[in-house]
Amino acid sequence: MSLETKTVVCVTGASGFIASWLVKLLLNHGYTVKASVRDPNDQEKIDHLTCLDGAKERLHLFKASLLEQGSFDAVVDGCEGVFHTASPCYFEAKDPQAELIDPAVKGTLNVLGSVAKTPTVRRVVLTSSIAAVSFNGKPRTPEAVIDETWWSDPDYCRKKQLWYILSKTLAEDAVWKFVKEKAFDMVTINPAMVIGSFLQPTLNTTCDAILQLLKGSETYPNTTSGWVNVKDVALAHILAFENPSANGRYIMVESVAHYSELVQILRELYPTMKLPESCVVDKPFPPKYQVNIEKTRTLGVEFTPLALSIKETAESLKEKKFY
Repeated sequence: MSLETKTVVCVTGASGFIASWLVKLLLNHGYTVKASVRDPNDQEKIDHLTCLDGAKERLHLFKASLLEQGSFDAVVDGCEGVFHTASPCYFEAKDPQAELIDPAVKGTLNVLGSVAKTPTVRRVVLTSSIAAVSFNGKPRTPEAVIDETWWSDPDYCRKKQLWYILSKTLAEDAVWKFVKEKAFDMVTINPAMVIGSFLQPTLNTTCDAILQLLKGSETYPNTTSGWVNVKDVALAHILAFENPSANGRYIMVESVAHYSELVQILRELYPTMKLPESCVVDKPFPPKYQVNIEKTRTLGVEFTPLALSIKETAESLKEKKFY
């Protein structure tokens, strides 16, 4: 993308973890960015965006709400690309329908409703999640190979009360149906647990997973997850927009690792720090599984090694005085 083109794109939920890096990289690539935030006048929440290189000339902030129909019309207007990242990300909710499912599903359809009215938009890039891919009751054994053809099962998610995972699954399913009816172009990025340095002043859910290990906890979770660096995820969004042949879904996982492996990496990085000594339960660790990322590599993504991602997360948490 030439720095002289000044292509106009929009980013929803621009103050979030992935979105902030996406805005930064888009500005670095010469784009003009129309960005939605909850309150453009809340300096504490937007300062990390307005201070970015190129922001003064090419970043325009708009107020928009996921559940307010038509509120994204002005943000999307005149854009060639729409990066929809806005969606709640936390794993516990008192009212899953109101807190997670409605913003994810209705909010995404609201954004796409604005896109459908905007003839300049040539592609939407949706921030989905591996949550919409791999939770279907199939055994995730070392022989299992997860790829973009997998889909999470809503009934399984409801049975297990996996509300965040359900919200992402329902949202992506609804979006693909909507796109098929409206016949415009869309690509989804499906990252695993996203970590790395963060630009926003607030703590996001996935980086908090690393923080809990650094704060003197006695135990670590008995969980095996995929992990990926936020800068790789943000760049993948741009590559998916710029590559004419990009299509469908793109899983983003650099490593599949148990929390015990994260603790070991932290122990090597910070040998004097008090870190968890044992697992929270005396049970076998969930096995590792394989993830096929060959399709994602075709975009030109080069993945940051897990150890470096963990170090970047820890240093960012320390810099922002979370521990």
